[in-house]
Amino acid sequence: MSFFPHGSTAIVTGAARGIGAAVARRLAKDGLPVAVVDLDEADCATTVEAIRRDGGEALAVAADVSDERQVEEAVARVVSTLGPPSVLVNNAGIGPRAELVEMTTEQWDTVLGVNLRGPFLVTRAAVPHMIEAGWGRVITMSSISAAGDAARVDYGSAKAGLIGFTKSLALQLGRHGITANAIAPGFVVSDMTRASARRLGLTFEEFQRRAAESVPVGRVGVPEDIAHTASYLASPAAGFVSGQVVYVAGGPVD
Repeated sequence: MSFFPHGSTAIVTGAARGIGAAVARRLAKDGLPVAVVDLDEADCATTVEAIRRDGGEALAVAADVSDERQVEEAVARVVSTLGPPSVLVNNAGIGPRAELVEMTTEQWDTVLGVNLRGPFLVTRAAVPHMIEAGWGRVITMSSISAAGDAARVDYGSAKAGLIGFTKSLALQLGRHGITANAIAPGFVVSDMTRASARRLGLTFEEFQRRAAESVPVGRVGVPEDIAHTASYLASPAAGFVSGQVVYVAGGPVD
């Protein structure tokens, strides 16, 4: 049974795996048809099949979120197949590591293209449908890296930009019944953190153990931790929560 307004549909970007997949599955369990968006439609199959096994409705959609034409076509396909989006989760992101002095302009543009331009493009395409319905939720994945990331200047900059983007959306869209919030995960088990372990020459188990030592609750996060928070922010119960950054990091973040 869905607690969302009739006809509600969700779009989750970067949903083929990791946090995005967990969020998509959770929103489907909450009763929403979900568009599972990622670069390759075939990569979305695992998430889509898991949702359908649980009795939900899902659609795999291929799109590079940094490409304006692909985004517009993807949202149009969602509208024609599942219905107008009323919940959007901007999750797609990349975070390669490079020292500032070694970073090329192309690398900078690629990271900001996916992490910052992407949410702008997808939100711009989805929000008119929310305005027409008079109800909507925009949830964007920032990161604790928004406070500074010594290893990824480009990534930290993009994630900080998403906080300003979110707060500005909340101010602009509130009168239309649309809330906008950001989630800032800490260390979460993912392909990105696995890649970090490899770069440091550590097993992923050892990398997690070291990371957990600095987390007040004594463990690292899992994608479902983020999905629970997204579920609340997407729900009608969160209608008076907007323009906020929710840190899901196992403790306070300075």
